Amino acid sequence: MPDIPTALFFTGFTFLLAGLVKGVIGLGLPTVAVGLLSIVMLPAQAASLLIVPSLVTNIWQLAAGPRFWNTARRLWPMMAGIAAGTWAGSGLMTGDTADEATIALGFALIVYAALGLAAVRPSVPAKHENWLSPVIGAGTGLVTAATGVFVIPAVPYLQALGLQKDDLVQALGLSFTVSTIALALTLAQEGVFAASTAAASLLALMPALAGMALGQWVRGRVSERAFRLCFFVGLLMLGGHLAAGAFT
Repeated sequence: MPDIPTALFFTGFTFLLAGLVKGVIGLGLPTVAVGLLSIVMLPAQAASLLIVPSLVTNIWQLAAGPRFWNTARRLWPMMAGIAAGTWAGSGLMTGDTADEATIALGFALIVYAALGLAAVRPSVPAKHENWLSPVIGAGTGLVTAATGVFVIPAVPYLQALGLQKDDLVQALGLSFTVSTIALALTLAQEGVFAASTAAASLLALMPALAGMALGQWVRGRVSERAFRLCFFVGLLMLGGHLAAGAFT
């Protein structure tokens, strides 16, 4: 365990970097934060520390989108599934399979990013959304409960809906906001997210916001093609970081 000044610097840098990634590609704050902070603390503690930065930055991302109510009406079955799946997976992050779940998530991200970089564009017919959305949501909730990361299978599914850049970013913000709230309630129920942890999480908000502001400035100045490239390269890097645990 590093000394307090080193730990504070490392935590601040982690959330600055995580916010930057999120600002550019619309996701990644939990993945980067939990992955890096797990070097110096338990994954459940790292997940608790990211609650406030994740919630605020996701609400910011959600509010910045163009059509909130349309997005919410379309995706509410998925959001309900996320809440139910996270509740059903309570205890997974602190259980014996937490490391294996994180490694599996890393490999799943690598596969998805490789497909995206290869220009494979999956699609979900509108007639299947009504039943598929809650299933995807429940799966995302279970992964959230096990790893503290909200990406799989939510991101591939939202990508498959064929949303435009800004609509996709807003849909991600909605999904991640619901996931963060569900995760916070689950960790609080398990006694991991307490008042002292919430205060520490609040302190991590400033570097996360600074990083996200910088990332959004960068994203606002790239083309659709460059945005997609950043999106999938970012996923590939995040997945590689998580999967590296299989070789250590």
